[in-house]
Amino acid sequence: MLKIRLQRFGDKGNPNYRVVVADSRNPRDGKFKELLGTFNPMREPEEIKINAELVKKWIANGAQPTDTARALLEKVGILEKKPCTKVFKKKEKKED
Repeated sequence: MLKIRLQRFGDKGNPNYRVVVADSRNPRDGKFKELLGTFNPMREPEEIKINAELVKKWIANGAQPTDTARALLEKVGILEKKPCTKVFKKKEKKED
């Protein structure tokens, strides 16, 4: 199964990430199929460079973005925000 995910590179304390398409069985920083963009969280504001055409092509071919990659793609505007499906229930107070 192909995943769109982040691959960390950069120095200790100075992370940079590549947005890549990789087989889900490969390690996080292992080999990948194609580089889709980069993400630098240390800049102010965050620097996000992603090729929208490549992302759409890979999603059409069946690649699934991870939660973090999905959040980045939504932030850039490539993907639409997923509606919240979690139902939160109020906890009832126990009477002693």
